[in-house]
Amino acid sequence: MNIISFANQKGGVGKTTSAINCASCLGALGKRVLLIDLDPQGSATSGVGLHKSALKYSSYDILVGKCDDIYKAIIKTEFKNLSVLPSNMSLAGAELELSRTERREFYLKNQLSKLKEDRAFDYIVIDCPPSLGVITINALSASNYVMIPALCEFYALEGLTQLMMSIKAIRERYNPRLIIGGILITMYNPRLRLSSEVLSELKKYYEDLLFEAKISRSVALCEAPSYGEPINYYSKYSKGSLEYTKLSKEIITRIEG
Repeated sequence: MNIISFANQKGGVGKTTSAINCASCLGALGKRVLLIDLDPQGSATSGVGLHKSALKYSSYDILVGKCDDIYKAIIKTEFKNLSVLPSNMSLAGAELELSRTERREFYLKNQLSKLKEDRAFDYIVIDCPPSLGVITINALSASNYVMIPALCEFYALEGLTQLMMSIKAIRERYNPRLIIGGILITMYNPRLRLSSEVLSELKKYYEDLLFEAKISRSVALCEAPSYGEPINYYSKYSKGSLEYTKLSKEIITRIEG
C-alpha cells in the first residue's frame, strides 16, 4: 500500500485540486484508492460530491480517537475505485487536542495500519492543510511519499527551500522512509516569460524531482469542484483531465517502476 501526501505550507498552489484529481485518475487507471481529507476546510470532501454537514464520522474522529474503526468513517464514492475519509470544520480542533497527547505525530499512522494489514487499498492519497502543524506532520509520518505542488512563480523557489528543510527534519525525527516523490508545477502558462524563467530555475536545483506533466490554468479545473466531480469525470477530454491522467501514470511509474 502506497501512502502519498500532497503537501505545501503555502496555500493556493493547487494542492487539494491535485490530491482530488490524482486520486480519481489513479482509480480510473484501475488502482483502489482512498482519498484522505486532512484539511479542516473540507474542500477535497466536497470536491468529490460529499456534504460536509451530513458526515457521521470524519478524519477528526479518526485522528483524536473518537471513532475506533477507520472503516466506519470511510465513504465509497460514485467514482471508480475511489473512497474518501472526509473532513469538516471539526478537524480545526484536532491541532489543540493532539498537542496534549504523547506520540501525537503517529496517530494517523497507527490508524492506517489496519488498512495496510488488510491490503484494502493500492494507494492512499492525503490532502494536507496549508501549514506544517501537527496534522501535516501526522500525514508525513504516515506516508511513503510526499508530492509537492508548486506555482510557477519566484516565490515558489523560496517556499520549496523551506519545505525541503521541514521534510528533512521529519525524516530525521519521525519517518526515515519518507521519499520526495516529485514536484508538480501547477497553473502553468508556457506563453508567459515568467513561467519559463521560473521553470528554468527549478530545473537547476530540482530537475530530477520535477514531473514531466505540468498542470495548466484551466476553467474546467476551477469549475469541477462546484459540481462535486473530479476533472476526469466533469470534463473527461479537457486539458486538465489529460494532464492529471498523465501525472497519475508518472506517479505509478515512479512508485511501481
